[in-house]
Amino acid sequence: MSALRKWLVAGLLVIVPVAITLAVLQWIIGTLDQTLLILPQAWRPEHFLGFHLPGFGVLLTLAILLVVGGITSNLVGKRLVMWGDRLVARIPVVRSIYSSVKQVSDTLFSPSGNAFRTAVLVEWPRPGVWTIGFVTGTPGGEVSNYLVGDYVSVYVPTTPNPTGGYFVMLRKSDCVELKMSVDEALKYVISMGVVSPRNH
Repeated sequence: MSALRKWLVAGLLVIVPVAITLAVLQWIIGTLDQTLLILPQAWRPEHFLGFHLPGFGVLLTLAILLVVGGITSNLVGKRLVMWGDRLVARIPVVRSIYSSVKQVSDTLFSPSGNAFRTAVLVEWPRPGVWTIGFVTGTPGGEVSNYLVGDYVSVYVPTTPNPTGGYFVMLRKSDCVELKMSVDEALKYVISMGVVSPRNH
């Protein structure tokens, strides 16, 4: 029985990561394939091939991102984006949603941004208990008027789903900056400490 249990565990250790990876890839490809809906029926691959071609939506999405990125990287494109932002800012409900999403995306994806560039060790949720968090910036606006000293904004993810978590503002001196990369820290959090980061 012990040998059977050992083989069962060994099989799970091989099959589970492969199955989950395939499921995630299938979901991503299926989601991006929805991009094909923007094409006229006569332009879609199944019209020419007679069957659905999985993954073509991924290529189309990449092509759209590259074209839009290329256009907005020059002076004319930047002016068009500014004009579009001003236009959206005049629409009452859309304005608040768009501005919030744009601020977050600019912070996360901008090469000059500092969000999620640093992993830190913090005492959370009480002294003596430590966890990993990610520096997202510094407190601003009215909040900064009430914080005396050097504070940083930190996102503390939950395990094993890091998309949920807590936003806290901590003294910089209370955060231990880690040398591990953000990817290594995320793996450590998602794996519940099973996948240990390498020593730097």
